[in-house]
Amino acid sequence: MLSTLVKSALQTGYLSVESEGLIRQILAVGRCPQSDLDTLEILYDALQRGQIQREAQNDMKLPSLP
Repeated sequence: MLSTLVKSALQTGYLSVESEGLIRQILAVGRCPQSDLDTLEILYDALQRGQIQREAQNDMKLPSLP
């Protein structure tokens, strides 16, 4: 699931509000395989480099990786 969300964000250049919400829900469960954490790291790096823009207009930050 996370890889699909990240792939979509990389292709479109935007992280949708819906995708961000799903990521938050997945992380709230607490147990993520290492491959999901690696995928999230790719997303976070792309956000920091400006390759992807967040659709959300608030200052709320994405949750930190476990």
